Amino acid sequence: MNTFNQYRWLKIALINFCVVALVGVTMRYKNIYPLAVLDQKSLMHGHSHFAFVGWVAMALMTIMVIVLKVNKVSANYKKYNYLLLSELINAYAMLISFIIEGYGVWSIIFSTVTILLSYIFIYYYLRDLRLLKALPLTKIWLKAAMALWAVSSLGAFGLAYLMMTHNKIQDLYFMSIYLFLHFQYNGWFLFACFGLFMAGVEKQLHPKSLFYCKRLLLMMSITVAPTYFLSILWLHLPRFIIYLADTAGIIQLLVLVYFIPLVYRIGKDLCIIPGRTTKQLWQLSCFAFILKIVLQVFSTVPYLNSFAFSVRPIVIGYLHLCFVGIISLFLLGIILPYIVKENERLQAARFGLLLFLIGFLVQELLLLLQGVEVMQGNIVRYAGQILLYAALCMAIGLIWFTTQAKTNKSLFVKIRRKQE
Repeated sequence: MNTFNQYRWLKIALINFCVVALVGVTMRYKNIYPLAVLDQKSLMHGHSHFAFVGWVAMALMTIMVIVLKVNKVSANYKKYNYLLLSELINAYAMLISFIIEGYGVWSIIFSTVTILLSYIFIYYYLRDLRLLKALPLTKIWLKAAMALWAVSSLGAFGLAYLMMTHNKIQDLYFMSIYLFLHFQYNGWFLFACFGLFMAGVEKQLHPKSLFYCKRLLLMMSITVAPTYFLSILWLHLPRFIIYLADTAGIIQLLVLVYFIPLVYRIGKDLCIIPGRTTKQLWQLSCFAFILKIVLQVFSTVPYLNSFAFSVRPIVIGYLHLCFVGIISLFLLGIILPYIVKENERLQAARFGLLLFLIGFLVQELLLLLQGVEVMQGNIVRYAGQILLYAALCMAIGLIWFTTQAKTNKSLFVKIRRKQE
C-alpha cells in the first residue's frame, strides 16, 4: 500500500533522541569515573553523529513528508518508508562503529552511506515538493534547507578524507568539521524548521507577517555562507575574509529586526496554535534563536572570538543551545500534538518535558559559568557531578515524555481545523 506511518517514524525519532541523551549521560559519567572499556572521543563522535541523523534528520524528514500528505500531494509515499528505514539502520550502525573504533574504516563507510541517503531523499523530496501547488513561501524555505543540507556534506567528506589519509594539518581538520556543523545547524536544520512552521500557518498569516517572513528568509540566506568564517576566524585567515565574516555577523542583526516583529505578528495572527505546552516550547525556542544571533554578533569582537572557539565549555554550550534549545524544542513542540488528549497522559508528558528543560537549563548555565571561570584561570568545583545530574535529568525527562506518545492528529491538521 502507498502509505506512510507518520506516527511510527516520529515515535522512532523520539526513541532515538532518548538514545542520544543516554549516550550523553555515559559521556558525563566517564568524565568523572573510570570506564576503561569506552573511549571518550569515540563516544563523542558517536553521540554527535547519531544525534544529527537518528534524531533531528529523521524527525525533520518525517514531518516534511507529513507536509506533503496533509496538502494532498499525489506521491509514492512508500519510498519514504524505505528511505527512513535505511537511514535508521545506518544511524545505529554508525553509532556502534564510532563507539568501537572512532574515526575508522566502518564509521567512515556508514557516514558516507548517510550522506548518499540524504542525497536520495533530497532528490525525491524536491521532485514531490514541486507538486505542492499552495504554500509558496514554505516551498522556498524547504528548498533552501535541502540545498544547505547538501552543502554541509562537503565538510563531512573533507573530514573523512583527512582521517583516511592521516593528514595532520589541524587547520584543515577544524575547517572541515566547522563547515559541516555550520551548514547543519545554521543551514539545513534552521531553514527546515522555519519551513515546517510556515507549512502549518502560511495560509492564515496576515500580509504584514508574510512580508517579515520573506525579509527574514532573505537575510538568513545572505548571511548563512559568510558567517561560516566566524567559526574559524582564529585560523589567521586573509583580511578580506575576516571583513566579510564580521560584516555578515553584523548584518545578522537584521535577522532579529525581522524575526522579532514576525514572532509578535504571528502571536496576534495565530491564536490558533493548539496547546499551551506547544506554544511555550516554541517561545523558548524563539528565545534561544535570538540568543544565538546575539552570541554570533559578539563573536565578531576579536577578544571574545579568541575564547569563543577555544574554551571547550563555551563551544559545547553554544552547540547545545542550537541543537537542544532551538531545534529540539521546536521539534518537540510539533510532535507534542501526537500525545493523546487524555489529561492524565498529557500531564505526564508535560512533567517529562519539565524535567528535560530543568536539566537543559542547569547544563547551559553551568557550561557558561565554566567558560567564564576558565577564561579567568579558575575551575568550578563539582562541575562534572552537576553536569552528570543535569544529563540524567534530561534523559529521564525525555524517556518519560516518549512513553506517553500515542497516535493522534497532526499539528497541521489541528491548526486548520481550529481556523475553520
